[in-house]
Amino acid sequence: MIWKENVECAARADLKELQSGYLRKLIPYIYQNCAVYRRKLDAAGVKPDQIKSIDDIKRLPITTKEDMRDNYPYGLFSAPQDQIAEIHVSSGTTGNPTLVGYTKDDVKLWGEVMARAFCCAGAIPGDTIQIAYGYGLFTGGLGAHYGALEMGLRILPTSSGQTARQLKLMQDFKPRIIACTPSYVLYMAEEAKTLGIDPAKGNWKIGVFGAEPWSDAMRNEIEHTWNMLATDIYGLSEIIGPGVAQECQHKDGLHVFSDVFYPEIIDPKTGQEVPEGESGELVITTLTKQGIPLIRYGTRDIVSIRYDKCRCGRTSPRISKIKGRTDDMIVVRGINVFPSQIEHVLVGIEGTQPHYQIVVDRQAHQLDEVEVLVEVEQRFFSDEIKRLNELRDKIKKEIANVLSIGVKVTLVEPKTIKRSEGKAQRIVDKRKL
Repeated sequence: MIWKENVECAARADLKELQSGYLRKLIPYIYQNCAVYRRKLDAAGVKPDQIKSIDDIKRLPITTKEDMRDNYPYGLFSAPQDQIAEIHVSSGTTGNPTLVGYTKDDVKLWGEVMARAFCCAGAIPGDTIQIAYGYGLFTGGLGAHYGALEMGLRILPTSSGQTARQLKLMQDFKPRIIACTPSYVLYMAEEAKTLGIDPAKGNWKIGVFGAEPWSDAMRNEIEHTWNMLATDIYGLSEIIGPGVAQECQHKDGLHVFSDVFYPEIIDPKTGQEVPEGESGELVITTLTKQGIPLIRYGTRDIVSIRYDKCRCGRTSPRISKIKGRTDDMIVVRGINVFPSQIEHVLVGIEGTQPHYQIVVDRQAHQLDEVEVLVEVEQRFFSDEIKRLNELRDKIKKEIANVLSIGVKVTLVEPKTIKRSEGKAQRIVDKRKL
């Protein structure tokens, strides 16, 4: 089943015509309603009436995460505030989070693309879905919820956590689909075994997993452990949340809903488009959003793209799994973590040194764990242990307030963390994804 066959299976020429029409409407809209974009377009020497076709998109300036951060909270809005129906935020690189606002039409659009995603994964109307993504400011839970409503799925909105209860609900209501992070579903398998539940005899047959990087090896483990199909979903809050792209049951790339999100793959150093099949930075233009439409937003995710027709019948472009990042962001339990966030906390706490390291690890079937090694002044190690513990607890609390996840903090003596003549190695990622 294909949710919106007329666009998901459209000929490339027809899709291009549709995209061109949307772009011709988008540029005058943002030029008139968003002062930030008006300045950016003027600086690039581009007037709205010069944009005739989707091919002209290359003339438009790139939008960066810094643009969103520097114009927080409402600078990039194109719709007036009284038309914004919903707001979500995610962590930013320093104090300001990344904000996205939705009009009522944007919320409907979100439900539409998420319905396409669930259908792409193999869901059919009437299925029961267990949504174990977090609900709230994080876009995962509500995005999945809107899509399930649009598709006509029966929803168990369990959110994240309370694993024993998640497993009981799985047994009681027998949902066919689970939507959560891939690391969490493996964690649930481990918990299931301690409760005497055989995961291979569970009820979930389709998994829609995202919000963190995961490999084909991790996919194989999930599919073997749970006896289910494990599919990858891609999205980011700046664009809409989950629902930008989704794997079908053939697992041969993620289908981009490109009538809504126009993808380009560029060389991050030159800004030039790379050939089909080669890796580069994914850049996305939101063609039909109203609240905060973004032009050529640099996701910093490294992928490749292909345009051949998929065995499922869809002709939409397909991106690979994320191969890396152009920045130093890592994703932990669905949360964006930047070393600069940790640094921002530490510089405000007396007694810390400007040397730290973030260690991320994941034990078998467990959730990601973050340890922050922090060098502190020598006097703390020759003073009462109470003062050392108080400093550690203060740092731990402040980091948790910024990241919205708990971390382990280890205080170490000066010159403990290895120095580098080049760029400091702030992150040690030990996860076997």
